[in-house]
Amino acid sequence: MRRLAILAPLCLGVVSAQAAPRGVLTIRFLDVGQGDAVLITSPEGKNVLYDGGRSEARLKTLLTQYQVKSLDLVVASHADSDHITGLVPAVQMFKPKYFLNNGLAGTTQIWQKLVTAATQAGTQGLIAKSQVINLGSVKLTVMPPPPGMKDQNTNSVGLLVTYGSFRALMTGDSETPETKAWLGQLPASTLGPIDVYKSIHHGAKNGDNAAWLAAVRPANVVIGVGPNNYGHPTAEALALYKKANAAIYRTDLNGTVTVTVQPGGTYQISAAKGTGTVATRSPTAPRVTPTPIPAVPGVVYANCTAVRAAGKAPLRRGQAGYSTQLDRDGDGVACE
Repeated sequence: MRRLAILAPLCLGVVSAQAAPRGVLTIRFLDVGQGDAVLITSPEGKNVLYDGGRSEARLKTLLTQYQVKSLDLVVASHADSDHITGLVPAVQMFKPKYFLNNGLAGTTQIWQKLVTAATQAGTQGLIAKSQVINLGSVKLTVMPPPPGMKDQNTNSVGLLVTYGSFRALMTGDSETPETKAWLGQLPASTLGPIDVYKSIHHGAKNGDNAAWLAAVRPANVVIGVGPNNYGHPTAEALALYKKANAAIYRTDLNGTVTVTVQPGGTYQISAAKGTGTVATRSPTAPRVTPTPIPAVPGVVYANCTAVRAAGKAPLRRGQAGYSTQLDRDGDGVACE
């Protein structure tokens, strides 16, 4: 069952920038033109910047407008300039502790500038591997490039963000060889359903594909895009998102897209302008976090991994060990 967002009322015109509120997860898909930059702020105020767009000045302005005071981690999905240029001032301004990247050195001057900035800031480089990073109460699951990939795009670093039942996914400019390899490596539970999904490669024709989206099952797609000569987002990509029945947001049309997630996973999506494209989605009732139903006394599972290890998956409401904490989509069946 698809998990549903509460779509916040959107105002025409520019929404004034403000600091991320405490106590909730905030994800901002920043309007950096033709490029990607995603600012993730935990309920405790810890910050991660996943990519930085192609303009140092633009990214610096956005970080100032959103009153960012610190960065704990910066991530380069890969070394292309439209993803890493804005990371330079971010590292210079905030001296984050860690810089996560794919380990495949770039060949451009901006890559060397970023490496120099990180060295001068005392920022420690981390090569992506399968791991979970705790950003306060938010979990960041790193999806490293599979072995045997050939170039920067197919060596993109993926990042799965989870908070309560909420899930967001970003996979840089990965292409079919990488997503196909991920599908062969990752358990289905690592992927869909995804509440908010960043479009691969700005909606390029060689980015998202039907098999990948069938596993991801995105409820909302955000495309980081600006004026370009590539035809992004392509008609092929937009058709895939519509077929997936996903709401579509574009930073060229909607400006910065902000996702606010309450404890437990209920979320709202707002944009600096416009309302996104939701024509293919049927009207739905807002998602409401259900009142927890306690497990049957004497049987408690910490998570779905434990349920599967015990050979009890799926668990249905009323069965020993069932609880709403394990029932992600609230349909009465846990760990399916």
